[in-house]
Amino acid sequence: MRKFLLASGLVFVFCLVMALASAGFAQVLPPGVSRENTLILPYLFAPSPVPGNWNLWAGWRAQNGGLHQFVTEALWTLNPNVVEGGIINGLAAEPPIYNEDFTQLTIKLRDGIYWSDGVPFTAQDLVFTILKEKDTPGLVDHGLMQDVKDAKAVDDLTVVVELTKPNSRFHTAFLERWNALRPMPKHIFEKAEDILAFDFHPPVSLGPYVYVSHDPAGYWALWRKRDDWQRTVTGKLFGEPVPEYVLFINYGPPEKQIMAMMRHELDVVQGTAEQMITLLNQSQTTHSYRNTWPFIDPRDISTRGPSFNHLVYPYNEKDVRWALALAIDIVELAISTYDGMVAMTPGLPLVVSPSFYEWYFKPLEPWLEELTLDLGDGNTFKPWDSQAPWRLLEWAQENYEVDIDPANKDEVRLALGYGWWKYAPDVAETLLKKQGFSRDANGKWCLPDGKPWTINILTGVDPTAMDYIVILGIAEQWKKFGINVVLNPNAAESTLVSHGEFEVDSVSHGEFAGEPYGLHPDLYRCLNALRSDFVRPIGELTLGWRGRWSDPRIDQIVSELELTPWDNEERIIELGTEALKITMEEMIAIPVFSCPITIVFDEYYWTNWPSPENDWARCDVLTTWPELKYALHNPKPTGQK
Repeated sequence: MRKFLLASGLVFVFCLVMALASAGFAQVLPPGVSRENTLILPYLFAPSPVPGNWNLWAGWRAQNGGLHQFVTEALWTLNPNVVEGGIINGLAAEPPIYNEDFTQLTIKLRDGIYWSDGVPFTAQDLVFTILKEKDTPGLVDHGLMQDVKDAKAVDDLTVVVELTKPNSRFHTAFLERWNALRPMPKHIFEKAEDILAFDFHPPVSLGPYVYVSHDPAGYWALWRKRDDWQRTVTGKLFGEPVPEYVLFINYGPPEKQIMAMMRHELDVVQGTAEQMITLLNQSQTTHSYRNTWPFIDPRDISTRGPSFNHLVYPYNEKDVRWALALAIDIVELAISTYDGMVAMTPGLPLVVSPSFYEWYFKPLEPWLEELTLDLGDGNTFKPWDSQAPWRLLEWAQENYEVDIDPANKDEVRLALGYGWWKYAPDVAETLLKKQGFSRDANGKWCLPDGKPWTINILTGVDPTAMDYIVILGIAEQWKKFGINVVLNPNAAESTLVSHGEFEVDSVSHGEFAGEPYGLHPDLYRCLNALRSDFVRPIGELTLGWRGRWSDPRIDQIVSELELTPWDNEERIIELGTEALKITMEEMIAIPVFSCPITIVFDEYYWTNWPSPENDWARCDVLTTWPELKYALHNPKPTGQK
């Protein structure tokens, strides 16, 4: 079958490259840095675009190579322990404090935190950061800080922010999920003549590790545990991190990553399903989150699937979008892209997790069962398919050892997803013909004007990226349905999509639309991206979601959320549920899976990795997420030298 062919192919490549390889890891670790004291993690988005420039306030710095894990610290951070859940007070000593009309935010800061150069962290750092972002076009959070009227330090540990309008969600700009606004060291940045050009090298850390060295080409960065780790948020809340050193490194294509782990020169691999299967089959010291299929941790807090440009015909037509969804066999797609190791979801921010299952899917399920499409001529169709996860499970039971109980509805859904839309190509055909589409003599679809219909899909250039893998599978589904599809890989994908220069894009979750907080039910960051006043014409940089869809009903929900207290979870869930209904019924994009976390751990030097029985973190916290620093007290050395 396909999975064995692909795995065998990678094993062949692995063996070939192993025979040719001669370079060892000793070339990277400097003298005095022992392997047994060094945790080696993948640097997924390397190379850094500007190696040696650590000023992430001025732009993308491939900051998941230690920069946002160790150098910066946020006021509040999502708990990496998703079982415990909740939000951790980091630099902030307590939750945000708003006045009655949400026009003033008071932030109480944690005492006793120091920058790695010995300077105390104070309210002056935070005030400097807020005002510098507000007053400097070009800084990453300049737009968000336009809601600030003023910010002042009342004392060394208290900041008061005056807002230009009521907004109970302003504090979420400082809430670390990914890319929160973190304080700059005022004593460093105030000396910069041009803050946009300042490289912040070497970086001064608030986190528990400090800079040691980096690759001039941008493929690795090495960090050492601070001598005064006790004076960091990590030290105060979680104790001493275990690894003395942490190295982030990108070894290159999948076969080289496999080589590195087989040589025990990489402790974690996050990549394709084929990489995972190859490593699990070929090494005696590797394992994944689960010991049996589907192996993966399904709880990433973003979704994957294509988006449409709603300013481009025919993707501005709801019937067309629904037709494209119903032309996808979700089980076949899951098998062809990730060997079935996915958790399916129908909603852009409707991630698969125990909390979202309770907060959102269960209230939505009756509505999904009754959702009805108008096919014209008095005909209707109910598209919801609740049984798709069980069909995927049946396939897996024929091909793998599986320990998921089919009779346990909750277990199946939390492992393989909530369900999806029915595979109904006949209904898809009806919807297209309703809009004037037709087939030619060869069965290929034509636009209402009789011209051949070609879907041009824009994607990135990395064939191992999740977005690329998923859209490649979807393209095959649409081709099978009779649509001509052209895949256009482009290194400038993000820029082109941000300016509306696309028809269909491989990414729908960007600009936060498919990236909820996950451990709090608030969907404001997802819905705010859909505001009507953010939409810009093609050719202009959008201010919100790049799909350029909007609806006054969403605008109203966003306005209500801005006036809803953060702790009023009941009302937050009500508003979020209504928004999910709107976006799913309109089929604004086609999310298919929660982002699959295909991760393999090597236990040669380190053990006690996350598993369902030892669930101390979502697995991708060990690769790209800034919450890593709050989890490094968990890995344990094996004693191997």
